[in-house]
Amino acid sequence: MLRFFSYRVALASFCELAAEAGLFFIAMVAAVALAAQGAKPSGGTMLSAALFFAGLMVAVNGSLGLYRQTRTGNRLQVLSGRVALMLVVGWPVAYAAFHLLPHGDLYQSVLGYAMLLGLGAVVLLRGAMPQDNRSRLFAHRILVLGAGPDALNVERALASLSQPAVEVVGFYPLKDGTQPAVPQGKIVGDASPLPELVRRLNVHEVIVAARERRGGVLPLRQLLDCRLRGVRVTDLPTFFERLNGEVHIESLKASWLIYGDGFRQGIARTLVKRAFDLVAAGLLLVVAAPVMVLAAIAIFLESGRPIVFKQERVGAGGRTFNLLKFRSMRQDAEADGKPRWASEKDDRVTRVGRFIRKTRIDELPQLINVLKGDMSFVGPRPERPYFVAELTEQIPFYGVRHSVKPGITGWAQVRYCYGCSVQDARKKLQFDLYYVKNHSLLLDLVILFETVRVVLLGEGAR
Repeated sequence: MLRFFSYRVALASFCELAAEAGLFFIAMVAAVALAAQGAKPSGGTMLSAALFFAGLMVAVNGSLGLYRQTRTGNRLQVLSGRVALMLVVGWPVAYAAFHLLPHGDLYQSVLGYAMLLGLGAVVLLRGAMPQDNRSRLFAHRILVLGAGPDALNVERALASLSQPAVEVVGFYPLKDGTQPAVPQGKIVGDASPLPELVRRLNVHEVIVAARERRGGVLPLRQLLDCRLRGVRVTDLPTFFERLNGEVHIESLKASWLIYGDGFRQGIARTLVKRAFDLVAAGLLLVVAAPVMVLAAIAIFLESGRPIVFKQERVGAGGRTFNLLKFRSMRQDAEADGKPRWASEKDDRVTRVGRFIRKTRIDELPQLINVLKGDMSFVGPRPERPYFVAELTEQIPFYGVRHSVKPGITGWAQVRYCYGCSVQDARKKLQFDLYYVKNHSLLLDLVILFETVRVVLLGEGAR
């Protein structure tokens, strides 16, 4: 697992991304050399253009979720579908982007060759090395310390990885009186001391699957010996944070939040984020103005006024503000005055409302909230005071999400479906806590790229 600022990337994913970037780079150089007509640019200019093309293709692929591996479905069908999506989206984006470069018309003329060469090389690379083999090259050997319910949760979390790059060598039971919850055949504890077992099994990391950290329950001296020999020792909250990009509430303690790394709120970060919000919101308002006008006309023709409605939400520091949205429900959606979660196929949603929800057009008026400073582009989604009070009572650490400004999009929005229950809110909070702890400009950019995929594919909309 590699760490860039506060964002973590699996080693296997990074190597795959770097290899594909190299293939696109070579494809553009070859396309210019073989297919360009007339005078060719200098070597430095051509290499810069090839680097630009490679970075752009990787960014587009990432925003479309093409680096997310899947275990389900026919692998050839999945790969062909992703290539087709890359052609449909990547080609026009690259064609328009080359206007920014010197000799842009030349690169546009050979773009078709570069795309075909690059995508062909990517298909050959992925076909020549099956997914399991790619993961096995970077296999990370893990020993789980514990054999109870927490250890079982660790095993299930690792088994759910869409790109398995880890190998659990076994479970080392603790003398804490807990009945084993994992299969007996996976327990590797014997008379050997823990450091000796770690050495014999070539373990890279020990996951401590226990919430009690007192001496006598945990073999602290043996864990220290493992650590001094270069073996990583990881507790449960850190494990789930690194694995899934979430902070697991069930294994979380206040001391971990207090003493742990992260949760930085520096002046420089605040100023950069605010400057980005102002510029991006202003530009997007101008670009989206025709769409907003058409949406307003459609809402008025179907169900009259109001076109935009205000709803009280809880923002940074627990302060409330009026969130703006295009109205997507009937005017009497909450005629009884009682707030309710929006559900799947909610009969309160109008026909126009269903479309603007699916395409996220209903969120566009929130750009005004961003300009006013009530919201940011990226952050936890703001909830209504009624639900905040309910969720604060039922979910520990729920108020932590209010330590940053709420956002139009966020880590929870691109990682989890639309929430309509307390259980969904609990799951989304785990992603929100990860964002609050690790937020950075790089993570914001990753979320914005992921948002493009969510909007294009209509994921999670209701």
